Formats: sequence, C-alpha cells, structure tokens
Amino acid sequence: MRFMLGCFCSAVLGAVVTVICLGPRPLNLVEAQDRQVAQGPRFPEDPARGQPKPRLQAPVPLAGAVDADFSPEEKINISVYETVNRSVVHITTRGARQDGFFTGEVPTEGAGSGSVIDKAGHLLTNYHVIEDAGQVNVTLFDGKSYDAKFVGADPANDVAVIKIDAPAAVLFPVLFGDSSHLLVGMRVFAIGNPFGLERTLTTGIISSLDRSLQIHGNRTIRQIIQVDAAINPGSSGGPLLDSHSRLIGINTAIASKTGQSAGVGFAIPVNLVSRIVPQLIAHGQVVRPEIGIQRVYQTEHGLLVAKLQAGGPAEKAGLRGPQIVVRRRGLFNVESVDRSVADLIIGIDDHKVVTADDLLSYIESLKPGDTVQLLLIRQGKQIRVPVVLTSTADIAQPGPGPEMP
Repeated sequence: MRFMLGCFCSAVLGAVVTVICLGPRPLNLVEAQDRQVAQGPRFPEDPARGQPKPRLQAPVPLAGAVDADFSPEEKINISVYETVNRSVVHITTRGARQDGFFTGEVPTEGAGSGSVIDKAGHLLTNYHVIEDAGQVNVTLFDGKSYDAKFVGADPANDVAVIKIDAPAAVLFPVLFGDSSHLLVGMRVFAIGNPFGLERTLTTGIISSLDRSLQIHGNRTIRQIIQVDAAINPGSSGGPLLDSHSRLIGINTAIASKTGQSAGVGFAIPVNLVSRIVPQLIAHGQVVRPEIGIQRVYQTEHGLLVAKLQAGGPAEKAGLRGPQIVVRRRGLFNVESVDRSVADLIIGIDDHKVVTADDLLSYIESLKPGDTVQLLLIRQGKQIRVPVVLTSTADIAQPGPGPEMP
C-alpha cells in the first residue's frame, strides 16, 4: 500500500534533512461565521498558564427549513454544511515540471481545497496542493475566482497559507477547534472538492488517533488523525470538522492502492496547524532550530552525511560530507564522489540515531542556541562533535513556496 496525496501529489521519500519546528499558541479566529467581522486572527490565552480557555461556539442555526421533519443526525449534518460550506474554497493550479533533458518542461495542472481563516483573505491548505505551482486560482462559494498570492509554507508538516484580495463581505472564516480532546468514534465531517465537485460533504468517524504519516523529504508528521470519511483527489487541504462545525484538522492524504478513498483517510490536527499559521503569516516560514545538515544517506549503521548547509552550524563545527575527486583520464577530467570520508551520525546527546526522523525529531525538541553532541564514526573511529544550533531564519535558504505573483 502506498500513500497518495489527495491532489495526485506523491510523497517524496528521500533522505533529505530539513530541520524545522514549533511556533506560537493556537488560533481561535471566528466565534460566529455570519455575525463576526474579523480584522485578523485572534489567539486564545494559554490554558497552561492558568488562563481560561475560550468558550466553544455552539452550531449556527440552520439557514434552511429548521422545522422540517429531519432526524437529529440529519440536522447535525445539515447544520455543519450550512455553517461551513461558504468557508471552503476550490484551488486550481498551473505549473510545469521537467520531463527529461531533451523534452524540457511539461505543463501541469492540479486541484485541491482550502479554508478561509480570516477576513483579510488568508486561506489555509496543504503545501502539496500549491507546490511547484506557477499560478494559483481560488474560487469562492459564490463562483467568483481570484488569483492567489503565496504567503508562507511549512513543507515538513504539509501546511501552506495563500492570500486573495476579495471583499470581506464574501469571506466567511472557519472556526478553529481543539484537537487535543478528540476521541476514537467521534463523528467527523469533511468538505472539499473531490474530482472538481465543489464543496462536497462526506461524513464518518475518527478511526484512530496519534498515527504517524510519512510525507515530504522522508519526514513524519505525528499525532495524525485517521478517519473513514471519504477523502478523494481534490479534497486535500479542505477542513475536517466536528459536529459543532469547528475545524479539527486539514484533510491531507489517503492510503489507497487505487488513489481513491478506501476508508482510510488522514488529517493534520488543528493544534499543530494553529502553531504554524501565525508564523507563516508573519514570516513566511516557521522558525525552528537548525543544525545545517541538508541531506543524509540512511544506512544500517546510521546516517551518512550527504550534504551540509554552507556556513551552517554543522559545517562550522567541522562535520564532513562526501568529497569530489577529480581524476585525469586522457584529455578529460572525470569527477567522482568519495563518500568514504563522510561522517556517519550514530547518536545525538546519547540518543541513538537510526533514521533522519530520529535526528530531526530530537533537534525540533530543542531551541536555537542549544548545543548538541553528535556521536560520529569518522574513518573508523568514534568521536563526539559539539554543534551549536542556530535558527532557520539565520540561514539563507531557498524560498519554500512556488513562484506565484
């Protein structure tokens, strides 16, 4: 079984090391969709500091025939859809991919879903929905379309924020919930645009919690929500909701051999998203501790350094990667890569390292300025090398987003 992302985007399973981490407190953007005029995201106080949690908003009454002879279950379904469907957007993308040396670039098209998160026009979606897009177009519930601008992205958690210049009157922000109190068996609702069918509602239950889902660059998102609600190509980036119409996750992938919903869907929990989104809006990226190792080869004995960030912490600490060896053969110089001189990482601060995720997860639990001790095998000898972590913002990196206007 392979993972297929909802917009026909496959997970990139490499050994690339991309180090990124935590952000500020969760969002709680809108208390009543039809009554709130929000200037921007609002952030609740931290309950861990003794501050009261924000009061949860009851469902907005049905806009249709409230007194109709519906069952209680049907009324909940209708209420969730009536409340949130105007918050869901249809995202279409155009771009190009390289298709061989001689054939050059081939035009590509994609589609996905997203949610309005404030009256300023910020939209929340999956990173893989807009990845490599040269042009992104957003269609609102009223059928009007707008060109979107890239705001920020966190590829490691498959989260992105884009923005449209639309009147506040036609923007209906979704209400952020809390994913820390979810239970297996709770009813959930997914709204998206599967196969281009706009604002489609599917229902199900939470099948499991705390799953791990491997995505971009061989990174693993933890605490993933598993659901049995139908999530098909085009649904990625859309909201997963509870019975009170609150956002509890972003639908992101299905596990299927055919690429279509097979009863196993996944969503990124909203509490993770809430920590990321404020930084994406403010800085365009998430500021995390950075060790400066860009790529590793995973071996049976540890992680072989493949590429170091120029000027990064690991390079400054003296870590070694492969060397380029130039040999003369006749009239030509031939280059080859000598990996035997590269350091093999087997531990960090007395924690064993087997996978890239082992290394990244430990680093992400720290903060910029902390010093870690890397346990290495260098030319057959075991040594320890101290590395002072810096911030992702302190290292020049290629932009995380597509080339959008």
